[in-house]
Amino acid sequence: MPNLPDNPETQHPRDLHPGDSLSTAISVWEQALKEAGNTPNTVNAFAGDLRLMMRYLGGGRALSAVSTRDLQEFLHWMETERGVPCSPKTCSRRITSVKSFFRFWVEAGTLPADPAAAILQRLVQSPLPEILSHEEARRVLTAARAMRTAPGSAGPDDRPFVLVSLLLQTGIKKGECIGLRLPHIETGGAEPCLFVRYSNPRQRFKERRISLSRDWVKAYGRYRAQYELTDRVFPWSPRRLEYLLEEIGADAKLEKHLSFDMCRWTCAVLDRMRGMEPDSVRQKLGLSRMQWREVGKKIKRLSPAGAQMPPPDMLYSLSMEDEA
Repeated sequence: MPNLPDNPETQHPRDLHPGDSLSTAISVWEQALKEAGNTPNTVNAFAGDLRLMMRYLGGGRALSAVSTRDLQEFLHWMETERGVPCSPKTCSRRITSVKSFFRFWVEAGTLPADPAAAILQRLVQSPLPEILSHEEARRVLTAARAMRTAPGSAGPDDRPFVLVSLLLQTGIKKGECIGLRLPHIETGGAEPCLFVRYSNPRQRFKERRISLSRDWVKAYGRYRAQYELTDRVFPWSPRRLEYLLEEIGADAKLEKHLSFDMCRWTCAVLDRMRGMEPDSVRQKLGLSRMQWREVGKKIKRLSPAGAQMPPPDMLYSLSMEDEA
């Protein structure tokens, strides 16, 4: 479900009336999605769902004239009579779009009742993501550290360890990793930390501060000097960093495909198994409460109750002594 403003009335000074057209209401709703910080893909997908509904019901129809029966007929047409395949996942999203749209206008005080309230959602269970086990995570970090002095290399290279240990420790996304600048990492003070920043003001709710281990800071200091960094923390293309993760996975003899996404999910599961509160995990990942509904359920399923969890230093320390 898309993010929406907490208070639609304050977000939209335009006084939309129940008799205004569906076309107008959808345009205002689409703007609300943008202002709430949703990605362009999310906005386009959900707004597209509503435009499909508008084409069926008529863009000039008054917002208040749409009934539950109208919506049920639209969904039936969409699934069986439109002549275009509609997967269960797409159908579920379109139902979500419709329900979110009308709920928005009820909460804004524009509609007295929600015609979509009686529409049943059809949940589609997406497969669980693949994560690293404790032992696999250790092998990955050991392999990454060993790559610093691998035979045939141009010399010590802290980049593999710095990258993969950062991902497993912070759970940041690929785009957030690529966007890291030197000022975003604070190594001084009592607790080293990473600041996730967004240039788009609409995505400020995703900004956050994440703690870093001192062992990572040691490797980062060597890595920063080695590559003479001046701006970006990882000044390579996303594909080059993906290749680097694949190389680490191969050296660790993983049967799985090591990726940014796998590291992110692994971080979340390990944090939860170490006892981090669900809301703290959510904030660390930069997720809204709405997004957390599905993600939190998956993390819970991936974190079996009673499982033995090694202490953090078994994953992140790995004898990071200074070298001559």
